[in-house]
Amino acid sequence: MDNRADVREFLMSRRAKLTPELAGLPAGTGRRVTGLRRSEVAMLADVSVEYYAKLERGAIAGVSAGVLEAVARALQLDDTERAHLFDLARAADGIPVSGRPRRRATRSPAARPSLHWALEAFTEGVAIVRNAQSDVIAFNALGRAFYAPLIGDGGRTPNLARFQFLDPASRDFYPDWDLFANMCVAMMRAEAGRDPHNRALQDLVGELSTRSDTFRRLWAAHDVRTHGAGTKRFQHPVVGELTLAYEEFAITAEPGHVMLVYTAEPGSASAERLRLLASWAADQPTSRQTITEDT
Repeated sequence: MDNRADVREFLMSRRAKLTPELAGLPAGTGRRVTGLRRSEVAMLADVSVEYYAKLERGAIAGVSAGVLEAVARALQLDDTERAHLFDLARAADGIPVSGRPRRRATRSPAARPSLHWALEAFTEGVAIVRNAQSDVIAFNALGRAFYAPLIGDGGRTPNLARFQFLDPASRDFYPDWDLFANMCVAMMRAEAGRDPHNRALQDLVGELSTRSDTFRRLWAAHDVRTHGAGTKRFQHPVVGELTLAYEEFAITAEPGHVMLVYTAEPGSASAERLRLLASWAADQPTSRQTITEDT
C-alpha cells in the first residue's frame, strides 16, 4: 500500500515535537528547524542521515523491526505512537495487522442476541459497543438514556466522531470539549494506521475534514492514542454533571469492535445521578433498539 504521505507526515510531526534538550543533545545556536534535525534523529537511531531521510520521505516498506525500534527510541515515541509506526510499516508491506486478510462481515454483530445480553448485564453503568469508525452499534438501557443527545431522532447510525464535530449539542454534553476532540481524532488516527483499508473510516475522515475546520487541524497533527481507561466529565440534559470512569474491552469475536463501559464511584453524586437517569429511562416509552451498521 502506498502510505508514504502518512509515514512522512507522522515522522516529521514527531521529530518537530522533540527538542534537543529532551533528547539530551546540545541545542546550539542558529537552529532553523522546529524540534530535532534529521541528522540528530539519525545519530540517535544509529543509522545514516541518508537512510533516515529516506524513511522520512515515506519509504518504510521492508524496513526491519530493529530499525523501527531504533527510530521509535530516538523519537521517544510512547507505546501508542510506536504501535502506530509499526502499523504504518505493515501497511506499506501489504501485511494485514491481524496477520490475515480482512473480510467484510456478512452480518452486523449488533444482530447477535448474546451481545445484547452482555450489555444488559450492566445494570448500574453505561455500556455501548462501537466499531472502528466510531459508530455506536448497540447500547444497554442506561446507555440509550445516557447517549440520548447522540442518538437523536434520525435514522442514521449514531457516530461519536460525527456527533463530536458536527452537532452543536456536543459542546454542552462534553464540558471538556477540546480534550474530547483531541482524543477522538487521535484514536481515529491510530485506527487508520491499524486498518488502512477501512473504507467507512476513510469516508468519515473525508466528511469531517470537509465540514469541520477543527477536525481538519487535529487530523493534520498526526497524534495517536488508545482509549483504554480513565475518567471523563459529562453534562447530561436530564440529570446534570456526571464524572464517570471508563474501561474499554476488545470484542475478540469482532475485530475492531470494542465495548465501552462507564461507571461512577460508589456513593458519589454521579452514582446517584446515574440511578436517577435509570429511573427516568424506565419511565420513557421505548422499544428494543437494534442498529445495523452503515458499512
